[in-house]
Amino acid sequence: MSDQSTVLSVRGLSVRFLMPGGRRIAAVTDAHFDVAAGECLALIGESGCGKSVLASALLGLLPANARTAGEARLGDLDLLAADERTLARTVRGRLVGLIPQSPAAHLTPVRTVRSHLQETVAALTDTRGRAALRAAAEAAAERAAFPAGHLDRHPHELSGGLAQRAATALALVGDAPLLLADEPTTGLDRDLVGHTVDELRRHVDTGRRSLLVITHDLAAARRIADRVAVMYAGRIVELTDAQAFFGTPGPRHPYSRGLLRALPDRAFTAIPGMPPELGNLPRGCAFAPRCDRATDACTALPQPVDGTACHHPHSPEDHRA
Repeated sequence: MSDQSTVLSVRGLSVRFLMPGGRRIAAVTDAHFDVAAGECLALIGESGCGKSVLASALLGLLPANARTAGEARLGDLDLLAADERTLARTVRGRLVGLIPQSPAAHLTPVRTVRSHLQETVAALTDTRGRAALRAAAEAAAERAAFPAGHLDRHPHELSGGLAQRAATALALVGDAPLLLADEPTTGLDRDLVGHTVDELRRHVDTGRRSLLVITHDLAAARRIADRVAVMYAGRIVELTDAQAFFGTPGPRHPYSRGLLRALPDRAFTAIPGMPPELGNLPRGCAFAPRCDRATDACTALPQPVDGTACHHPHSPEDHRA
């Protein structure tokens, strides 16, 4: 059982997609992590590594051909075992507030932001009456720094930054203890990225919320995260403190160090090769074909030790990435 300060506890979460002909896609394999009260955990990795599938599993939003295993406990509730009725009436919006990728695409195009907010307030709170719903919607917009003058606009009339704030306002309505932001900075310019992650961080720092942010944007992760989980080929290969990860001594897993070396303000050197297909993973370390530290030992699957799943992790004495 997880500690009382733990909001979300994930143990052995795996997702397999059943494909025609009996083929299986191992989208997520044996994920273990916690999100503590008042903490931001950033789940990072290249596109296609399984990050968004993991998020969908937590909310019960996987397609019909998906099969899950393991546990994801939010308090006493196992999200993976919950039925659709429980997820719809208890979890989504009330226990977990979702800030989706490309939020404008998730808003009904023929309805205004005000209409979206009022409907969400009516569904998730006890507020009733036209005037009360209007006031509550405006208060929700203000919490997310969404300008009142834009409340009567439709999704296509919003900039990327405003659509993101609208999505955040909707996610905050139910006072959920956990916010789940899936690629919240996609499509935003660098100034808006900074503003968006600062706003998300503010909701963690000023309330009793925790944040699981899924992103391939390492600059955003550095700005917002307390801890970092690195995902590669469906597995979490490193879980560590954000300050140590981005500073000294730096990450221990070769893949994590490769991600940092690829940043423009670092070596600006791409990781050679391509990630493996999730339907055709090697038996051992999936990163070995791209790793300059790989040996014969890497034909066996590495088990996590001190938060790093690698046969040849970097030590604190190694040069920083």
